[in-house]
Amino acid sequence: MADDAVDELFEVKTAFHTGNYQKCIKDAQSLSVSRADLVVEKDIYMYRAYLAQKKYGVILDEVNASSPSELQAVRILADYMQNKTKREKIVGEMEKKLNSGIDANNGTFLLMAATVYYHEENFEAALRCLHQSDSLECAALAVQIYLQISRVDLAKKEVKRMQEMDEDATLTQLAIAWTNLAIGGEKLQDAFYIFQELADKNASTVVLLNCQASCYIQQGKHDDAEGLLQEALDKDSSNPEALINMALVAQHMGKGPEVIQRYLSQLRDAHRDHKYVSQLNAKESEFDRVSSQYAPTASD
Repeated sequence: MADDAVDELFEVKTAFHTGNYQKCIKDAQSLSVSRADLVVEKDIYMYRAYLAQKKYGVILDEVNASSPSELQAVRILADYMQNKTKREKIVGEMEKKLNSGIDANNGTFLLMAATVYYHEENFEAALRCLHQSDSLECAALAVQIYLQISRVDLAKKEVKRMQEMDEDATLTQLAIAWTNLAIGGEKLQDAFYIFQELADKNASTVVLLNCQASCYIQQGKHDDAEGLLQEALDKDSSNPEALINMALVAQHMGKGPEVIQRYLSQLRDAHRDHKYVSQLNAKESEFDRVSSQYAPTASD
């Protein structure tokens, strides 16, 4: 941290940021903290961990109008993720709150609003929210967005700002590694070591294993990547990123089409709304449409 104060939520935050969501929930439920504001912050991480596990109902059931505004912000994202048919209405109501300026100093609301915009692929609006806050959380999401839109130069600037705020923070280390992963080349080994160090210090989670596997894939080390991805699937058999990476690795390793299809079938079964699945379906439909134009007719 920037000062010498002990961060009472260090274990809870680290578990969340490294993808150890069940530990985050368990630690948050058992931890006694010294201040009321820390109780709210602890609950924010706990409910965000439920969100990451797609247990949206827990948040929708437990957070209500009498809950602190920060928790209500987490509820907005849970509502958005759970109710696809209501998303346009939820975004509209969220934008009214943003325009009112009532939650301008609520960093959690800005982060949740930016996350909604991220899912909407409205990256410009997401960055506008994030730039209103000086938190590491908002800076880390900004890094992810810059990498998503292939602006590594801006991601590097944001990472530098995070290093100035708290170089040793788990989020800062992750942001450095994400950026190194995007840069590629010699930086891939640096990224791998950061992910490995976080795994050694804390726990080897699906999130970290996927990141390490991505380093290996870019280095052409497909055997090594496959081992890490299998470990990830042993922890979560339907993890979408692990399934996508496994299909990619299987293709590079020259495995049969039935092996690749098996991973894609699992992905479709468990995550039919995943962006990758939508893109894959669109490409397959386009291929079928074009192929049909060249199919032999009965008169041929």
